[in-house]
Amino acid sequence: MRGSPRFLHAWHPSPISARMPTNKSWYRAKHHASGQEGLLAAGALREREALSADPKLSLMPWFHGKISGQEAVQQLQPPEDGLFLVRESARHPGDYVLCVSFGRDVIHYRVLHRDGHLTIDEEVCFCNLMDMVEYYSKDQGAICTKLVRPKRKQGTKSAEEELAKAGWLLNLQHLTLGAQIGEGEFGAVLQGEYLGQKVAVKNIKCDVTAQAFLDETAVMTKVQHKNLVRLLGVILHQGLYIVMEHVSKGNLVNFLRTRGRALVNTPQLLQFSLHVAEGMEYLESKKLVHRDLAARNILVSEDLVAKVSDFGLAKAERKGLDSSRLPVKWTAPEALKHGKFSSKSDVWSFGVLLWEVFSYGRAPYPKMSLKEVSEAVEKGYRMEPPEGCPGSIHALMGSCWEAEPTRRPPFRKLAEKLARELRSAGASAPNGGQDTDGPALPRSQEP
Repeated sequence: MRGSPRFLHAWHPSPISARMPTNKSWYRAKHHASGQEGLLAAGALREREALSADPKLSLMPWFHGKISGQEAVQQLQPPEDGLFLVRESARHPGDYVLCVSFGRDVIHYRVLHRDGHLTIDEEVCFCNLMDMVEYYSKDQGAICTKLVRPKRKQGTKSAEEELAKAGWLLNLQHLTLGAQIGEGEFGAVLQGEYLGQKVAVKNIKCDVTAQAFLDETAVMTKVQHKNLVRLLGVILHQGLYIVMEHVSKGNLVNFLRTRGRALVNTPQLLQFSLHVAEGMEYLESKKLVHRDLAARNILVSEDLVAKVSDFGLAKAERKGLDSSRLPVKWTAPEALKHGKFSSKSDVWSFGVLLWEVFSYGRAPYPKMSLKEVSEAVEKGYRMEPPEGCPGSIHALMGSCWEAEPTRRPPFRKLAEKLARELRSAGASAPNGGQDTDGPALPRSQEP
C-alpha cells in the first residue's frame, strides 16, 4: 500500500545502518548494498561481541614457521589444487617458501627479500606475507594455480574468521581513504570515510607488528566509554587496517598550543583533565594499562570532548622495544628501570599530562635532556607548576609523582578531585563533557 512502511530483514554480511527507533520494537534502517530503506525489528539487531585476546588467534594461520620441505609436503596431503602454506626457508635463513599443492605434486616457491619487499618472480613485490597471500588468492600470476585454501598450522585460529564472527570485520569496498593525518612507529594514520561516516584509519603493514596489534585490538573490542576513542572495526588488506572514530579537532597538545590562554580558560582545562581522568578510571576498572598516556595521545572532538586514544595499541607498540625508546619524560621511574607498568605508572604519566595541559601544551621538563630528567627524577626532582597553574592542581600533580607507586591516588580519586575543582571554578561543564544519550550526571549519580 502506498505510503506504508516496508519491513526489512537483517541481511548478512551486507551492512545496515539502524537509525533512530520509531518505538522500542522497530528501528528505521537503510541497507547500503541495495539502498532499500524501511523498518527493522529490534530483535534482528545484535551487539557485536568482544573478541577474545587468544594467543592462538593468528592473522597468518597458514604460516607454519620452521618446518622442512618434506614436512610441508606431508601437511599438504591429500593433494588438493590450491591448498597452501608458508614456511621459513631452511636453506636460506630470513627467506620464506610458499608451498602449493597442484596435481599430485607440491610446488615450493622461494620468497625473496628485495629492497625491503617480498617477491617470488622479482616483478610483483609485496609489503608482507599477508599481502602476498591475498594477491595470489585472486591472481595466479607467476605460480602454478591460485591459492584456494590455507592449510592451518595446528592450534591456530583464523583472525579473519573470528573477527567476522564477532562482527568486527569491515568491508574494504565501503572504505575510502583520504589524506594522512598522523604517523606513528607502527605506520600511517589516514583520514577516511566508511559508509559515509568520517573515520581515522591506522594502517599496519609489518607482519609481526600487525600480529602484535591484533591482541590489543581484541582489548579494544571490550571497552566503550565516552572518553575513549572508539574502535569501529578492522579490515584485513595489505596488512591490517584499524578503523576508529574520527575525532575532528586533533590532539590536545596542538589544540592548546594553537589557541592558548586567550581562547581556552581554566574551567576548560579542568574539563579536559576530568575527561582524561574518567577515561583512565574506566580503563583502570577493567585492569587495562595504557603505557603511553600523554597529551599527544588525547584527541579533542568537535564538541570539546577529550578522548584517550591508543589505549589498546600502546602496549603492542612497545613490545620488543628497549627502555631507551620509551617516552622518558612521561614514564614512571619503576617502569623505566624495571619495566613495571601498571595503573599506578599510568597515574604518574597523568601527572605529566596535567602539567602539559596547564602549560598550554609546552614540552615537560623544559631545557632538560632525557638523561638529565631520568637522573633528576630518581633523586627526587619534580617539576615546578606552569605559570598560572592553580596550587590545588600542582598538588594533584605532586600526588601523581610519588616515588612509591602505592602512594599515588587511583584515577577514581583524581576524577573526583578534578570534578570538585571544576565546580569550585564557578563554571558549569561545557556541553562537550556530556554523554550523547542524555544529560551529564553528577559523578556520585553516574552508573
